[in-house]
Order: sequence, then C-alpha cells, then structure tokens
Amino acid sequence: MKAWQIDGLGSPLEYRDIPLPQVRPGSVLVRIETTSLMSYLKDYVEGRLKTYLPPAGAFTPGGNGFGTIEAVGRDVWHLKPGQKVMLSSHLVAADNVPDKEQILIGVTRFNAAGEAMQADWPDGTLADYALFPVSAVTPVEGLDHVPAEQFSIVSRCVVPYGGLARGRLAAGETVVINGITGAYGTAAALIALALGAGKVVGAGRNRAKLEAIKAALGNRIETVSLAGDVKADAAALREAAGGGAELAFDMVGQATDASATLAALASLRRNGRLVLMGSMTVPLPVNYLQLMGNNIEIIGHFMYGADAHLKVLNLLRTGRLDLTPIKAECFPMPALPQAMEAARQADSLTCIVMRNP
Repeated sequence: MKAWQIDGLGSPLEYRDIPLPQVRPGSVLVRIETTSLMSYLKDYVEGRLKTYLPPAGAFTPGGNGFGTIEAVGRDVWHLKPGQKVMLSSHLVAADNVPDKEQILIGVTRFNAAGEAMQADWPDGTLADYALFPVSAVTPVEGLDHVPAEQFSIVSRCVVPYGGLARGRLAAGETVVINGITGAYGTAAALIALALGAGKVVGAGRNRAKLEAIKAALGNRIETVSLAGDVKADAAALREAAGGGAELAFDMVGQATDASATLAALASLRRNGRLVLMGSMTVPLPVNYLQLMGNNIEIIGHFMYGADAHLKVLNLLRTGRLDLTPIKAECFPMPALPQAMEAARQADSLTCIVMRNP
C-alpha cells in the first residue's frame, strides 16, 4: 500500500510503498477514505513543535479518519468487515488502573510511560490503510447519505464535545466560547447549539473572522471583539450573554496572554463553570476570593471520553448537529504537501481533507 512517512520529526516527508499491516488481536484494519489535516501538521513534520514526542523510527502521521473495515483481529466481537467506521487518534490504555496512560496515535505521547503504547500503535491515517486498536474505532450507522468528507468535520467536533460534556452544558444555558475563531472554537459553537444551548457568545480578537462566523452560524450566536482589557472585555461578554453565562469554554491554543481567559472567567454567573481545553504559555493568575465567593468551578479537560464519537454521530443522525457552516476542501492523498500548506492557511469555516480514491 501507499503511505506518507517520516523517519522522525524534521526528516523528509515521503510517499512510500510499504507492506499492508496485518491484523492482530484487538485490532481493526481500515481502508481509509478520508482524513482531516491538523492546521499545524506542516510545522509538526518539519520538527518546529518541540513539545511533541513522536514514535521512534519511520511512522505515518495523521490522526482521525473515516473508512471501511477490511479485516478484524481476534478479540474483536462487534465490528465486522465492510462496516463504515471513524478512527480516533486518542488512545487510552485498557489496563484496569487508576491513572491510565494515553497517546495520540500518529502524533505524540506525553511522557516516557506512553512510549510502549506508541511502539505498539505508531501509525496514523495518512495512508491507504490504517491498523487501529478496536477501542479507537467507532461504527458509523444510519448515515449513508452523508458524504465521506463530512466525517472529517465530525472528527473536529468530537474534541469540543468532550469539554462541553465535561462542563455539563445543559439545554437553555448560555456558553461563552473563548477562541471561537479557531477550528475547534467554531466546532464548539456547533456542538453547543446541537446540545441545546440557549445562546452562544463567541469571543475573539479578529473582528472580520468573528463577523464571518456570526454570518455562517446565524442569530443564536453573539460575538464580542476582545480589546485585551480584562474588566472591559468581561463586561462586554456579560452584556452579550444577557447578564452572564453559566459556562465558559476556553479553546485558545498557545495563548501568550491570559487576559481573554480571565475575561471569560469573569463573565460567569454565580455557580458558573470554566472549561480549559486550549493551551497557554504563561500562568493563569486567578482570584481566590472571586472563585470562592461565586462558587466558580474551573475544569481542565483533555480530549474526550470513549463514547464521544457515538454521541456526536447521534447528534448528526437526529438532525441536531448542523455541519453546513464548515466546508470540506478535499485533496487527493498524493497531494499532501500542498494540502498541509492549505491547512496552515485555512480559516475555521474550512476543513482540509485528504481523500483516497
């Protein structure tokens, strides 16, 4: 089969002929139809993201995917050849222990303990076929009418679903999304609406992008252009939220300034929750009395639970999740170098998708 591979971060990306993976116990071999690209994939393969810990030796990058099961190994009891499935890069160890190790298949581990998991499952989805552990494979049923590239948008939505579910977003509540102009921030707005949010307030610093998102998502979205002043920005968010929000969702990546997150925190009503799913390169200085006096809950959350794909597919199947605001731009698998540059430049209303014939 054909697969894109690198021999470590910073080495040349090559489209190689490699042996077809053979199924083993607990594994599923999937013929890849589509896979979406991370916006930072070009920087990743070029070795510019120093915090990432890739597999040792040659490996195929790429995270989530959609395709058809080719074969299953022993100890796989429900999935069958011919089924459509989604693949998740987020793998959590199955061991019955309190602190389970986790990796992102085809992307990174997080410490030395994940090295053995990564050695077992090094390869991602930028290939004709991918061998994945059964726990990271979700069947897709009752959605034959949905084009294959749309499942790349579903994959993008699963990440914020994990955080919004952890934050206990309830129907009718108002949620402030800090970083709505990012890919996961816009997807978070779609998921929040699908879960029944009464109002979504999107915060960001790029006024043009905020206006584009509001135009695409409709009148249940309010947007606030942040100025960098915590007190003024918090007041603007509270006004847009009709007096305050029950939930704030922070999805800003590599933030170098805590002011936007602090403004989102200050926009909460009493008993509000702040979910942190982005990343920040500086400390987050919170006010002890502000949190204690207002019963505020801060929740750090990474990725999503094992059933997240099933839940998001249910939202799509029942018509609650509207994917139309985000458009898929497809590239053939051999055109990965051009697609990586497109992914780097794409806005949050565009999803770059690799497609096999």
